[in-house]
Amino acid sequence: MVGLLLMGFTAPPARAGLDQRIAAADSYLAGRPGTVGYVVRDRITGRAYRNDAAGTMIWTASTIKLAMVVDLLTRATAGLITLSPDDRQAMVDMLHSSDNDAADMLWRKFGGPDNMAFNRDFAGYGMTSIAPQKGFGDTFPYWGFQKSTTDDLDRLMNYVLTRLPAAQTAAIVSEMQRPDVNQQWGVWGVGPQLAPGNKNGWSEEEGGWVVNTVGFAGQRQRYTLAIMNSLDGEGDFDAGRETTTQLARILLADG
Repeated sequence: MVGLLLMGFTAPPARAGLDQRIAAADSYLAGRPGTVGYVVRDRITGRAYRNDAAGTMIWTASTIKLAMVVDLLTRATAGLITLSPDDRQAMVDMLHSSDNDAADMLWRKFGGPDNMAFNRDFAGYGMTSIAPQKGFGDTFPYWGFQKSTTDDLDRLMNYVLTRLPAAQTAAIVSEMQRPDVNQQWGVWGVGPQLAPGNKNGWSEEEGGWVVNTVGFAGQRQRYTLAIMNSLDGEGDFDAGRETTTQLARILLADG
């Protein structure tokens, strides 16, 4: 896959071999199943790289739960909603173990009479391409049936790190750094020495499995990485988990 290097600042890359890492990543993806979009960003130098598939619409799976948490905190800060202790625990559960029941409860409670409350806000957090999908279940829109792009997840992750009140950013970062075993892959795979955190999403959708990861790594979350893998019927969850984890290692891991 051919990508585009974006230079936000003139400072040189802080990590030696970034271009070589990108070349190795694209070479690796050439032999992997499905469509893989990724965006890697160095928040210190401003350098970012997105491959051609970063703009492809792919099922979000549970990565959308991170956007839900951002929206709930933002609305609560503005005094538009009140979050109970149970609501806040459900938000933790969504991040920690990707709990679907918690997401369902919060969507019903705070989605509004037309279920559009969350979707009306998502663009403000960088999810400008997100699109709920009709024809799946009785509820529309529903958090579980939406598509977005890897660019959206990159913008969302950086919104969390730069635009939220500091205490909220710290809380989300802390939760993303202690995922349950079911989310210990993808960005998490770069290793504990880089203090990674991630929110993953995986599901078998129309068109096959999707396996996505979005997160950060490095001191003070220096690097962000978003990956969306639509297997397109060419592989299963294990193949997607391997792709996202190995890609993260190639791009960010030491050694």
